[in-house]
Amino acid sequence: MPAFKVKVKWGRELFPDIEVNTDEEPILFKAQLFALTGVQPERQKVMCKGGILKDNEWNLQLKDGATVLLLGTKEQVPEEPVTPVKFIEDMNDAEMANAMELPAGLTNLGNTCYMNATVQCLHVVPELREALEKYRVDSEDSGSMSTAMASAIKFLFKQMERGSTVTPIILLQTLHRASPQFSQVGENGTYRQQDANECWSELLKMLQQKIPASNDKVLEGSSIKKYNSFIEQYFGGSFEVKMSCTETEEEEPTIAKEQFLQLSCFISTEVKYMHSGLKSRMKEQLVKRSETLGRDANYIRTSLISRLPAYLTIQFVRFQYKGKEGINAKVLKDIKFPIEFDAFELCTPELQNKLCPMRAKFKEAEDKHLEGDIKAIAEQNKISVNETDKTVETENYWFEDDPGSNNSGYYTLQAVLTHKGRSSSSGHYVAWVKHTGDIWFKFDDDVVTSVTTEDILRLSGGGDWHCAYVLLYGPKLLKKQ
Repeated sequence: MPAFKVKVKWGRELFPDIEVNTDEEPILFKAQLFALTGVQPERQKVMCKGGILKDNEWNLQLKDGATVLLLGTKEQVPEEPVTPVKFIEDMNDAEMANAMELPAGLTNLGNTCYMNATVQCLHVVPELREALEKYRVDSEDSGSMSTAMASAIKFLFKQMERGSTVTPIILLQTLHRASPQFSQVGENGTYRQQDANECWSELLKMLQQKIPASNDKVLEGSSIKKYNSFIEQYFGGSFEVKMSCTETEEEEPTIAKEQFLQLSCFISTEVKYMHSGLKSRMKEQLVKRSETLGRDANYIRTSLISRLPAYLTIQFVRFQYKGKEGINAKVLKDIKFPIEFDAFELCTPELQNKLCPMRAKFKEAEDKHLEGDIKAIAEQNKISVNETDKTVETENYWFEDDPGSNNSGYYTLQAVLTHKGRSSSSGHYVAWVKHTGDIWFKFDDDVVTSVTTEDILRLSGGGDWHCAYVLLYGPKLLKKQ
């Protein structure tokens, strides 16, 4: 009987029907308790009949319906520093270098760079980190795979905040259980390389099922749009799709609405820039049956964006399946992408009109710069969505009736996931994440180094060097005047 349910008592709280799976390591059970209570696994004492559960061994004889006692507090009481606090202004260059600790890298557990790079890119979104911090497991749904995945990502994000190398074993095991295709092994018994964009999509799909939307600003009975899912709210956009028959004017065009979590940049011989690769897919010719003509006819399918999300994901369609070789061969062509991206041309006329007021504010700030206010604009350029300085006040980047949207069409690149190699099932994935200003971090699994914006622009492809595969843009922020 490897899987069963127990009751967990923590202080005055009692959590019924918590699933225990003895086929997995006990640390997974502790990660589940962490999602419920906020008590870090290393601070937990899980007790039953006087015994204390170990991290790597089921040394307690638990059975269905048993009551387990959890001891531990959420936060550790801070200790008084041994040495006096030294402020940055008083440090020399050597002390400054030591103080600027690099963020946490992730251990490669055998061809798991695809997962590590995906996690590092998603970790850049502060609203996602906040939503996961607030997430608590519903005890009635503690056994679902999407719950386990959300808990595992929450636990990993918490570990990453410490700034040292983290081994993401819990997330990997949960991913393998939730999506067995990622657990394939090769002839030598090691895990096979997987497609990072498929992992990206799978993680978002799992989070979409469990992380609720941020509706704290939505008043009861208000006209503000409500969402069920955080992912839909902050990562989801919508298309207005118009289908027109080119062979008869008697047939009225049809208009439909489609949702998306990422845009695709298709690569052809004509495409040299990301913007043109996006536009090429938004107007297509196709053949389908016409009820008016009673036969197959030519149609034009036009897609325009009717809702822009705060965080826009763009995938470069670099892999094409070759049947003879049985691999997803890579398109190495150089496709330029911008650090600052304007999605205005891709939107419906209705959305463009809604974007204009905020765009006018950006234009006003730019005009001040042209008039000589260089200092103000320099400070503005340092602002990023991941900025930790709470003293910088910025305008809301969302529409008042749609929290989680983008109200200007302007975006700033926040993360790039690259691939080096010739096939999606081989090679190596790396994450490049914006820190602040001109400084970025390169996450090559557990090796973390700082790079500049100039290095990021070299990731456009054209050879065997790292090629941009998935880009994550965040809202461009405008400092309050």
